[in-house]
Amino acid sequence: MEAKQTSVLLIGILLVIVSIANADSSAQVLVKKVKGKKVCDKGWECKGWSEYCCNLTISDYFDTYQFEELFAKRNSPVAHAAGFWDYKSFITASALYQPHGFGTTGNKTTQMKEIAAFLGHVGSQTSCGYGVATGGPTAWGLCYNKEMSPPHEYCDDFYKYTYPCAPGAGYYGRGALPIYWQYNYGKIGEALNVDLLNHPEYIEQNATLAFQAAIHTWVTPMKKGQPSAHEAFVGTWKPTKNDTLAKRFPGFGTTMNILYGDRTCGKGDVDDMNTVVSHYLYYLDLMGVGREEGGPHEVLTCAEQKPFNPSASTQASSR
Repeated sequence: MEAKQTSVLLIGILLVIVSIANADSSAQVLVKKVKGKKVCDKGWECKGWSEYCCNLTISDYFDTYQFEELFAKRNSPVAHAAGFWDYKSFITASALYQPHGFGTTGNKTTQMKEIAAFLGHVGSQTSCGYGVATGGPTAWGLCYNKEMSPPHEYCDDFYKYTYPCAPGAGYYGRGALPIYWQYNYGKIGEALNVDLLNHPEYIEQNATLAFQAAIHTWVTPMKKGQPSAHEAFVGTWKPTKNDTLAKRFPGFGTTMNILYGDRTCGKGDVDDMNTVVSHYLYYLDLMGVGREEGGPHEVLTCAEQKPFNPSASTQASSR
């Protein structure tokens, strides 16, 4: 009888501990062990019995007011996508990827740094800021949700059998990390189970879908045998000897190499690279992490890195 009472007491204590630990969270944390490993389920934002769901979720450390500070001018009357982007869409989109480690890998500082890094790319690629703009160029992220004056439709005839272009569709840049070319719309659409090949316009009509596509790009390697931007940033990628010789190290610099290649990297301290870096550092400051956490120059930048996928032209590197 005493043993039974003791076990009930211990269960009660455990429930109290879980309750206290999650006093600031609306989600109940369910915990179990699978093959000796602790896994958790936190409800809609981090669902599916994952080790990453045992860590903080993004909404635990990144709140609405911080999103508003990072993208302070996005709803300005002169912003081209005013009223489109919002915090709820970002968190809803991230819920698909948090069980896989997006924003939930490592300790709180690592998690916050990854969100600052991802959003640093987003901010720099969707900014309409310029040097003398009110608030400075880093205040104008998420100004766009599509390319305003596309030079062409981005339909590559080489892929006419695998990813045929839909009649009348334009595959110009859209989204939080802009998607170009029909084969990229096709591949991302397949991954998200959305027909983006025939309806690329969906990306500019749904902010949650636009964020999902961007996070998918962040967590997915461009080619087999290469790291994703997520893996390169959080350090789960282990560089080979060739990577080391090419000056590719885990950190923010390599995420630019993965996402932009030789459009941005291996050219010294060029403006295209510095713009992305400046957004990341600015967001680290706004999130309370501090830009000193960005790391040394060789980790923070890709100025001296050889690209993973060298291209013959800027057009080819956009593919």
